[in-house]
Amino acid sequence: MSAHPTLGGILRELRGNRGWTLKEMSERSGIPVSTLSKVEHDRLTLTYDKLLQLSQKLNIRMSELFAESEAAEESVTARRSIGRIDDSVRVTTPNYDYYYLCTELRRKRMIPVLTRIRAKSLSEFGDLVRHSGEEYIHVLEGAIIVHSEFYDPVTLNAGEGIYIDSNMGHAYVAAEGCDEALVLGVCSSADEGLMDSLMTIHEPTVAHERTEIPAPTPFRVRRLRRTAA
Repeated sequence: MSAHPTLGGILRELRGNRGWTLKEMSERSGIPVSTLSKVEHDRLTLTYDKLLQLSQKLNIRMSELFAESEAAEESVTARRSIGRIDDSVRVTTPNYDYYYLCTELRRKRMIPVLTRIRAKSLSEFGDLVRHSGEEYIHVLEGAIIVHSEFYDPVTLNAGEGIYIDSNMGHAYVAAEGCDEALVLGVCSSADEGLMDSLMTIHEPTVAHERTEIPAPTPFRVRRLRRTAA
């Protein structure tokens, strides 16, 4: 694979390692041959629902779709990966577009991700989330409101950022008058399963209808589950 693998390259390698044709992979995953072909040639990406379907049908962890396959391990004293959006792996949800950067590096101590935020209220976002570690969010475009379990909401404009304990329930939504915002987030944790934990935030089972609630309701917090190895 190239130094900057795409989702298409990862699927191609996965299929090659298992000795499957496109038709066989289609039959096993439930995703049409034409769709798989376009993805493998980097002409199409997959929505989160399709990525989840692929991982479940093929019995692989979601994070395996975001990193190159295991190669001969060797001691490395310095690593480098250039984070270009064209080399990122994109996950699309109703509220966000996530662009996972530097996906060729395995066992990262930090997970960098560009996020385009479209959710405009907590009723759209759903329950506050929490996961292991800490995170820093820096606003690149637009403005956001940061909701958290123990603090009043705070508005951040372009050029401003916030560092939080990720175990605290939190949510990021676009500020009033802002259709969407672009932020750079860096999540860090000693938990090697952080990537899998972050991916569970997109699960359809925790999705909420985009409707306004008639009156304020108490914050609810959901803990992201570890995906079984």
